[in-house]
Amino acid sequence: MKPAPFEYHAPASVEEACSLLASLEDAKVLAGGQSLVPLLNFRLARPPHIVDINRIVGFERVYERDGGVAVQALARQSAIEDAQLVARVCPLLGAAVRLVAHRVIRNRGTVCGSLAHADPASELPAVLLALGGHVVARSTRGERVISAEALFQGVMETALAPDELMTEAWFPASAGQFGVVEESRRHGDFALAGAVRAGSRLALFGVAPTPVLADPKDPTLGLRPSGDLEASAEFRLHLVRVLTARAFAA
Repeated sequence: MKPAPFEYHAPASVEEACSLLASLEDAKVLAGGQSLVPLLNFRLARPPHIVDINRIVGFERVYERDGGVAVQALARQSAIEDAQLVARVCPLLGAAVRLVAHRVIRNRGTVCGSLAHADPASELPAVLLALGGHVVARSTRGERVISAEALFQGVMETALAPDELMTEAWFPASAGQFGVVEESRRHGDFALAGAVRAGSRLALFGVAPTPVLADPKDPTLGLRPSGDLEASAEFRLHLVRVLTARAFAA
């Protein structure tokens, strides 16, 4: 299928991108496009405006900040996978990125795009939550920091305002014990359930509308996962217990 008609915008700076988002109604930001483009093609999303930020120069940095790793909006997932800085400072992030789809997807997909898309079965939102990281959002009104706990609000819903651009994500160091495990039908498929361990913190994904922090001693407490053709709710609860044990044994 082909997308519904839309108007295409290609800003050359962050300032121009923010101005466009402030002036346009119902605009979608295009970075890697690995989530957005399929939605457009199947007409599950029909935004009248697409703001393509790929022409913004110098917007793909991965650098050390405040003892953690800062990832700008155009940094590709494959760059995170290969970065020595990530391997040294936040190896949990590197391990999680390797579970995202396939390398050909990671060559184009971005970390910030995955966080902004907020798919509940995605690995990277759970990593940000487990580590207690944050994102930086910018608009014509200024800049603000949004914690991982406040960012994810529902299925593919975030605290980002329509006129805000996620410019950076910050992942604290994961020098201590960590683990990220998931179960999927095939390698590269979305996870039926997953668990991320960062020290004593546990974040689960694929079992709720958003990634959730859980008690490692009783990870299913309060969970009410939905069932579908891929897995029943009971099977997802079973996976949570098994994957939590694996994450804390890693």
